[in-house]
Parts: sequence; C-alpha cells; structure tokens
Amino acid sequence: MSMLQQYGVLFGLIIGAFGFVVCLFVITRISGRIRQEPGKDVPATAGQLSRDPVWVRYHARYYGYALLFLAFDMEMAYMYPWAVVYKEVGIVALLDMGVFLLILFLGLLYGWSQGALRRQ
Repeated sequence: MSMLQQYGVLFGLIIGAFGFVVCLFVITRISGRIRQEPGKDVPATAGQLSRDPVWVRYHARYYGYALLFLAFDMEMAYMYPWAVVYKEVGIVALLDMGVFLLILFLGLLYGWSQGALRRQ
C-alpha cells in the first residue's frame, strides 16, 4: 500500500467517524423531545440543589498529585506507539525509551524528595 493510499484510508476513516457522530446527533434531535425545565440549568448533586458555589477552588496540594498523574499518563501514551515500532527500530528505540523513563524516574524522585507522595 503506497503512502498516498494510506492517507486516503486515514482520511476516509476520519470522514466516516465525523459522519457517524453527525448522524447520531441528527437522529437524537429528530427522535427526542426537548423540554424546557427550570431546574435543568441549576447545578445539583444527587437530585438536591447544591449549597456550595459551582466554581469550587481546590487546595494547592492536589496539583502535585495531578502533575504526577499526567507524567505517568503521558508515559503510557508514548509507550504504546513505541512498542509497535520497537521490533523495526531495534536497540535505538530501546535506548530512547530508557532515556525517557530515566527522565520520568528523576521527576518522580524529585517529587518524592519534595514530599509530593506524602499523605496529608
């Protein structure tokens, strides 16, 4: 399969997915009823109106947890494509992933030394 054919297949899949979403949207608009209710735009929790404001601020200590989660989430996002091309590229891919994991591990050690993993 040539490169142009591969791009054609990719473009067709993108158009097909977009068309599927549009079709589902149109079907729900045609078949469903729209009811205007006064309680629809009010923030509620478990059927009860919320006492707290909608925009709640979180404590700064949670940002460390969020950053650690993002770091390891990105690790998985990069490891899947790497696993696909590992057989083709060989030892160079292994060294690249080793450097990437070393940088993440150093970030984890830094977070640990700063107390990001300590329970509060």
